[in-house]
Formats: sequence, structure tokens, C-alpha cells
Amino acid sequence: MRRLRGRLIQPFVKEHHLRKTDLVMPLFIDEIAERPTPIPTMPGQFRYPLEGIGPVVRQFQERGIGAVLLFGIPIRKDPEGTEAYNPRGVIQLAVQRVKSEAPGVLVITDVCACEYTSHGHCGIIGEGPSGMDLQNDPSLELIAKIAVSHARAGADLVAPSCMLDGMVAAIRTALDDEGFQETGIMSYSTKFASGLYGPFREAADSGCGFGDRSTYQIHPANSREALRESEIDAREGADILMVKPGGFYLDIVSSVRAFGLPVAVYQVSGEYAMIRAAAMNGWIDEKTVVMESLICAKRAGADLIITYYAADAAGWLDEEQ
Repeated sequence: MRRLRGRLIQPFVKEHHLRKTDLVMPLFIDEIAERPTPIPTMPGQFRYPLEGIGPVVRQFQERGIGAVLLFGIPIRKDPEGTEAYNPRGVIQLAVQRVKSEAPGVLVITDVCACEYTSHGHCGIIGEGPSGMDLQNDPSLELIAKIAVSHARAGADLVAPSCMLDGMVAAIRTALDDEGFQETGIMSYSTKFASGLYGPFREAADSGCGFGDRSTYQIHPANSREALRESEIDAREGADILMVKPGGFYLDIVSSVRAFGLPVAVYQVSGEYAMIRAAAMNGWIDEKTVVMESLICAKRAGADLIITYYAADAAGWLDEEQ
């Protein structure tokens, strides 16, 4: 076996390869920020002001990152999340700026309400069997409005992350009815109720005011349920399926490939924070661990990797050339 592990022959027999075109950079746009604001729980990441998001994306583009996933932090929140579909909202304006100032970048927008609702849940809240909880069908109407507003602003892909039953069908119908047949859907089709989202919720100011999201996200123990979720979204018209989080769920990534659609994996904020913190303490070599985590996602079957390490990985790939 060692004959094929020689240093000269290794590059020729490597089974999987990471490319810059595999990488998507998540970005936070803060409607009230005046300058890039560090995120304490995600060292090295920032909330960016709306006014400067075009040049920021252009800088990532110059480093070889050709796709971004945008999250908005609005000035105003209310129980119905109305700012999420405001045509002059933070994400709608951010998309327009990126499209104008960084042409050629694939713009993906997160379609959810948790950043925009005063209660922090992913849609409309009402009384349920166990108390106040997310209401599925009223929330579908909200999510469809958000997706159409993003498409109208110029988004290439909308990415619903709310894990509502029927969300892909509702969005696809709404987009088609409004003439946006070319706008794709990258569905958070298999999203687990994970403990790894904590840093994100601080970064996006999207924590729940009460309860949790366990009634509309998947329990980490459930693989069959996870696959059913992705199968349903594929049937409803998703163009890309996503598994979130990434590293703990690579077995699910491998299985989701069976549906025949491109598969994205999201290396989430908690994964980033753990690697980053260990590296800052000198416990691991950051580059080695990051690149290992990304190539393992490729090995599991990911076509796209959403990662806060996208820009770093692009630079490390350049060094390997």
C-alpha cells in the first residue's frame, strides 16, 4: 500500500479534490453598522455595513470566491417579520449592491424570518398543542413573500432555512407566478436541531425569545427522518439540497446524494468557532484541520461547501499550486 503513498505520486492518485468553486462564503450585513464589527463568538468574522458590502464581496471575488450566502440584521423587528420582505430591506439592498459592484458573483440569500421577528422564531407564532409555537401554513405565506422579494432584488438562488413543511413547493409556486422561473432554490432540506448554531445566533441576532426550534428541525438521532426531508424537498422542486451542520452529519451527506441533485453542506458557526478557538490556543494546526474538514465533506459527496473559512481555504489552495 505504501507504494502509492510516495510524496511524488500522491497528487496523481488523490481520490477527491477541493476547488475554489466548491466554496461559498457566508456574510452578515448589519443595517445599522457603520464599519465592520467583529463577532466575538466567531473570531475573524464580521458584521458588515450595508454601504460597504459591494467592495467586501469584490475582495472575496478577487481571492477566488465566486459565491456568497447573505444574512441580514435589520433595524426593526416585529412579530410578523415584515422587514424580511421589505423591497428596501437590508438583504434586498445588499443583493442589489453586490450585483452592481461585484458582477459575476453567485448571490444566494437565506430565506427565513428568525432575524426579522421580535420573538426569534422562523415564521408566524400562534397557540399550538403544547403552547406557543411556529404555525406552519401562515409561515409559508411569509416565506414565499421573502423569497420573491429576494428574487426581485436579483438573487440567483434563494435558500429557505426555516424547515417548514411544504416550504419548497410554496416558494417555487410563488417564484414561478411572479416570473422568476430562473431563480433557483437551494433548500436547507436536512437541518438538524443542533447545538452548533450558538455563535451564528449571536452574529445574526436570531436567538429565540422563548422555547426552541425542536418542533421544526430534525433531532440529531434521526437519519431516516433526515432523508425523508430531503426527498420531499427534491420532489417539491429544490435545485440543490443542503445538509446542516456539516462535520457531524457527513453520513447524511453521503445518503442525500442518492436523490440525484447537487448537495451542499454547511460548516456552521459552532464548527468554525471550535476549530478557530483550538487554533488560537495552539492546540491544533488551523490550516491542516480546516483543509481536512473540507476535503472530508467532498469525500462524503458535497458539491458545495458553505464555510466561514472559504477565503482562508482559497488562499491555502493557491499556496498548493
